[in-house]
Amino acid sequence: MIIPPGGYNSVGPPQSPQEWLAYLYGRLNPAELKRYTDYYEGVHQRLAFSQARYQNEFGGVFEQWRDNFCGLIIDSSTERMAVDAFRVPGEKGTNSEAREFWQRNSMDMLANSVHLDALVQGKAYVLVWGGSDGEPVITPVPPTEMAVQYKPGSFTELEAAARFFIDSWGRQWVTLWTEKYVYEVKQSSNGWEDGTQQPNPLGVVPVVPFYNRSRLGGNPYSDLANVIPIQDAINKITSDALTASEFAAFPQRYVTGLEIQEDDQGNPIEPFQVAVDKLLQAEDPKAAFGQFQAADLNNYCSLISLLLQHLSSISRTPSHYFLVNSGNAPSGEAIISAEAGLVSKVKERMLYFGEAWERVIRICFAVKKDKRAKEFGLETVWRDPEYRTEAQHIDSLLKLKQLDVPLEFLWSRAGFTDTQIAVFREMRKDDAKEAKAVAELGPQAPQPNQPSETKAAAMAAKSPQGNSGNVSRKLNEQK
Repeated sequence: MIIPPGGYNSVGPPQSPQEWLAYLYGRLNPAELKRYTDYYEGVHQRLAFSQARYQNEFGGVFEQWRDNFCGLIIDSSTERMAVDAFRVPGEKGTNSEAREFWQRNSMDMLANSVHLDALVQGKAYVLVWGGSDGEPVITPVPPTEMAVQYKPGSFTELEAAARFFIDSWGRQWVTLWTEKYVYEVKQSSNGWEDGTQQPNPLGVVPVVPFYNRSRLGGNPYSDLANVIPIQDAINKITSDALTASEFAAFPQRYVTGLEIQEDDQGNPIEPFQVAVDKLLQAEDPKAAFGQFQAADLNNYCSLISLLLQHLSSISRTPSHYFLVNSGNAPSGEAIISAEAGLVSKVKERMLYFGEAWERVIRICFAVKKDKRAKEFGLETVWRDPEYRTEAQHIDSLLKLKQLDVPLEFLWSRAGFTDTQIAVFREMRKDDAKEAKAVAELGPQAPQPNQPSETKAAAMAAKSPQGNSGNVSRKLNEQK
């Protein structure tokens, strides 16, 4: 692939497909994105703050050591994000066609990858295009391969998007989308000018950006942007503690009054090999043995605990996720209260990502030439991000039922999927049919221990036993 050495150097906005590719390629920033990925995966440089002597001595010993909290911070949010369905205004329940698009493209699994990349690297992309069978194909794209440009003055409408990547066979793929055309460069081509141009049948750029908390005047940013400095500090203190455990945690022994022996090169010879089963002895009566006090590693632990508290506050991750609580485990109510900040953060991310998923579904309808491609009232239905006990959850739903909330809405809030709710509908129909069939059979045989009609009438005509005293009083009054 031939890339202009100076990138895009024309004056004014791009005009040709080649200029668009040069401009958008210059907007890729894989090095910065890889830095966030390394911190999430815990493969960033270890023992980075140790002196060269420590690295030479213990680099191999602590080579596999990791004390990474970046992955925990990201995963605590992504594990609470799950798209259940999509709702179209005016339609009963959730939209079955949107659910078909979702299931056909395995988005139950891939959607989590989109959320993960958006939180780690600040952005991710989803491409929607028509397949050979005319059905929409949803393809998540990492931010290292995609770059987009918005229309001037717009925060939602794209002017162009381009994807650059090399597949497993070493073949180069380059595609440019605009509202008017699609420009594709041949596989393994040596230049962008060798591409082919075709009309865009959708009339829109079929790429949807997933930005993590994008601002009006700034770029989207990773959730790790403010976490990495504290993570580096934790790594530094932990590195000091590990090296101190090798140098100073074991009590160092010394001897005085003993002649120092040297080898042929004048280097001092260690007179003793200290071990658990070794005894130190010297013939010189002036020799004295002693030991230095071992280093106290609790100071390192206290400092790391303080940094973890700062990490919890900045990332809005509950402190019990970092195991910094002392004493007994927190109660259920305390855990719910501690997770309020995390739940609020997840709901805020759902606001951004939910709007992006709605645009994805609208493009899917555009592929099908469905009028709902312009349905801007489309709504993303998320799974409840708050963890509660089953008893608390069901109790809250029963209280909502007393307010005449529809049953299917309560089923959805209870966590049942659209497929399960559809099964519930059919089961309720079957129950109603069975109840109707039983009612049509006519009067049923009396149940065991149930009195006959004659006996029941006699029992009804009999005076209550509790009124016998009143009857006697009335007879005496008549006399």
